Amino acid sequence: MHDNSSKYRPVNGLSDKQMNKLADINKKAVSTSYGCDLINASMVGIENLIELCGDDASRNGLAETPFRVVKAFMEYTKGYQEDPAEILGKSFDVEFSELVLVKDIPFNSLCEHHFAPFFGVAHVAYIPQNDVITGLSKFARLVDAYAHRFQVQERLTAQIADTIEEVLRPLGCAVVIEAQHYCMCGRGVKKAGASTTTSSMRGVFRDKAEARAELLALINSKN
Repeated sequence: MHDNSSKYRPVNGLSDKQMNKLADINKKAVSTSYGCDLINASMVGIENLIELCGDDASRNGLAETPFRVVKAFMEYTKGYQEDPAEILGKSFDVEFSELVLVKDIPFNSLCEHHFAPFFGVAHVAYIPQNDVITGLSKFARLVDAYAHRFQVQERLTAQIADTIEEVLRPLGCAVVIEAQHYCMCGRGVKKAGASTTTSSMRGVFRDKAEARAELLALINSKN
């Protein structure tokens, strides 16, 4: 339990060590009364969910589960604390106006309908304009910034493309995502192994068949 020296408002009997773990993920959430109220209510809700499912929320293996679930969800959704446009803010002046493709970027996200995971790979491409390029690792960070939110695959694909188009102003950009959804594989129709592919083509990739064909051939190549 908290004593009077605690720097945090008491939340469901959490120790300062546990609160520090939450602060490491989302400092804003634990720094306001409203945020602490939400943490408290969330933990109570998880306890109730455990009971609804037929188990004892107070037993040894589940006693700390509400805290662990809240902490996990704060990690899963840390993308809300990112400004995706800032990720691409650092650019370089390089004379290059051909296709750049970063493929097989692993990601994981949460379906906003069931909070079930979906995961897979993203392929991100662009053709620079006016000698403006960005670091290749920025695309992996951009994918995570949007994936680590409550999402649907269609929106995730479009948001990544929107940001590249708005910040880099390329001749064209494209995002292709291949993913498996646990809400389809592990519940409902239970079609294990089913995968979903979405794409968002902008600029020359949308308007020119040859540019799109080159991109898709590179994505499908094994090298």
